[in-house]
Amino acid sequence: MSEFLVDADTLANARFGTSPFIETVAALKLLRAPVEPWFRPWKDEHSAAYRAALAAHPVWAALVDSAFGHNWVADFLALPPDAPDLELGEELEPLLALSDDQIRAELSVVRTPLPPLLVETSGLAAVAADLLRWIWTTTVEPEWPRRARLLRADIVSRTSRLSEQGWSGVLRGLGPDVRWLGDGRIQVNRWDFPVTDVRGCDLLFIATHTQRVHVGWRPPYRYALAYPVTGIFATTEAADEPLARLLGRNRARVLAAAAEPVSTTSLVAATGLSLATVSGHLRVLTDAGLLERRRSGRSVLYWQSGTGRRVVGRR
Repeated sequence: MSEFLVDADTLANARFGTSPFIETVAALKLLRAPVEPWFRPWKDEHSAAYRAALAAHPVWAALVDSAFGHNWVADFLALPPDAPDLELGEELEPLLALSDDQIRAELSVVRTPLPPLLVETSGLAAVAADLLRWIWTTTVEPEWPRRARLLRADIVSRTSRLSEQGWSGVLRGLGPDVRWLGDGRIQVNRWDFPVTDVRGCDLLFIATHTQRVHVGWRPPYRYALAYPVTGIFATTEAADEPLARLLGRNRARVLAAAAEPVSTTSLVAATGLSLATVSGHLRVLTDAGLLERRRSGRSVLYWQSGTGRRVVGRR
């Protein structure tokens, strides 16, 4: 397993937040690999445009093919931001500062030999930045306000545990392979890599729409752990009009958003409705047999029952 070695200063200064850069790279990963069921509607919506973009830009296709391995991503696609919650343009600056030799060296860790196109092309950092801007503009930015609300709701829920449960409580559920080991050690994944000493460094925890935990670094002082958000993948799709007429538009939105187990806090973030409104709709939908519920730690999770799925139109 891989570990981060931390000290009191690192933990005291550790920050949670969002990152458009990391969210964009996560979207790229979803577009190029098999996904969990709740990501499929989003992937189906954007896959054709993504394939067309790679066909139109062979260097993009070569970069994507070479930058992702089984358990490693080229470092220039895992760069931590200088601070949480920046704009994408600010986060692209460290990538754009890399030379072609640096880009090729980081790609060679994942794939050797590199395809001739990547050996012959100059300005690879700018090419990678253009690819990420396209992914952001086409697939992420239109729904970023809703995504960001859901990510921040998860951050608030997670960091609120710190005073009561300490770092073991904050890290619990971050990912199946992430846990507090004690003695200043955080397990970050299951791969057999050397311990990474981040004592005295800047450590970020980035809430992300992704399928698993990913680690990134900009030695010697900045490290990040990107983790999957709690709850379902945010969607911009409105409830079908017949369903809205049957249940009321907001109640239909809540039911549709609970396709997978989700907390009340996440539903508030995903729908933009108030906590009181969401709680009222959840109570009515549960009493009507359209939602199931169970407690998970300090949260209560809701999801569509068999009847609820049929009402929404899923099978």
